[in-house]
Amino acid sequence: MKNSINDLALMGGSPEFSQPLYVGKPNIGDKERFLSRMNDILETRLLTNNGPFVREFEERVARMMGVKHCVAMANATVALEIVTRALGMEGEVIVPSMTFVATAHALQWQQITPLFADVTEGGHHIDPEQVERLITPRTTGIIGVHLWGQACDVHGLSEIARRHKLKLVFDAAHAFGCSYNGRTIGSFGDAEVLSFHATKFVNSFEGGAILTNNDELAEQTRLMRNFGFTGRDQVIHVGTNGKMSEASAAMGLTSLESIDEFVDINRHNYLLYRELLTGIPGLKLTEYDEHERNNYQYIVIEIDQQVTGIDRDLLQRILHGENVQARRYFYPGCHRMEPYRSYFPHAGLLLPRTEALLERVLTLPTGSSVSEDDVRRICALLALAINHGSILQAKLG
Repeated sequence: MKNSINDLALMGGSPEFSQPLYVGKPNIGDKERFLSRMNDILETRLLTNNGPFVREFEERVARMMGVKHCVAMANATVALEIVTRALGMEGEVIVPSMTFVATAHALQWQQITPLFADVTEGGHHIDPEQVERLITPRTTGIIGVHLWGQACDVHGLSEIARRHKLKLVFDAAHAFGCSYNGRTIGSFGDAEVLSFHATKFVNSFEGGAILTNNDELAEQTRLMRNFGFTGRDQVIHVGTNGKMSEASAAMGLTSLESIDEFVDINRHNYLLYRELLTGIPGLKLTEYDEHERNNYQYIVIEIDQQVTGIDRDLLQRILHGENVQARRYFYPGCHRMEPYRSYFPHAGLLLPRTEALLERVLTLPTGSSVSEDDVRRICALLALAINHGSILQAKLG
């Protein structure tokens, strides 16, 4: 985007970033604490197979989330696959298209058909009314997704699942440490699934977990993550290798110890973004409800091209040219990715709100690697680009 940099310079100069700023650059926490744990692992040579750090991590997460059981997994995708299989989901399961493709893939991998529901009017989350319209005799479940650490309509989806006797799982990959109506996310539905991927608020390098208050479901998923073994040489259930390693659990525990610090940094950045972006025409920041607990991990804006004169994709190109690696979550939508695009070529006709949203959304860098000065320069760059939006669109669009 050298041309965009030059054009912005001619219009009054643009902020320069010597190092790339990424969305989701990992939070690290206390390195010494992590290295101490790694030394313990190497000394004991207990590297995996439900070691002491995994068990401690599960206990701490369950206590923090207010649930009976946390079943740690290698990643959140495997966790989704295992929990949907354990719940007996088959046929069709309703999901949003406004989500990371793993939500749909976890179903398709098991030959379950994901049916994509639209988002709410003016919102980003799955619309319960649209969910109910998609229910058929083949529907066995619903997966709701808590985007940006903000809960979807848990009550509405729970009522639909109850009336139609459907299984209900929540993809809570974004929502560690967040709440819904004052209650910690993690204990809703039949189960909720967390992600501890490197880009998440709390990370274990790679990792995930199933949260549930159902004793039988917890026992079954523990079997399934370890090939169905119930003893040294006895297999009583079909299973796979979904175990979390001790190294991952050590990183997860280290992350948990720094949660308050991560929240403070994220909230400070969010409030600064909100202050500096207010008043920029055609740009809308997704705001957090201060009555709920939030991790503030995502800075999400929508761009209204009719007002700004510049479309989201060109704005992203300009930011990338300045080393600001903003991202188009979750473009182009699961329904436009394979194999779903081939299976449902006209799905977009049933998802008009999702399609419009996917053309407007952009996420901006935040987290422990982003300074207050970085936030100020990102906002100055956005303001500069939008103030000259029509000119830039005509020259570069």
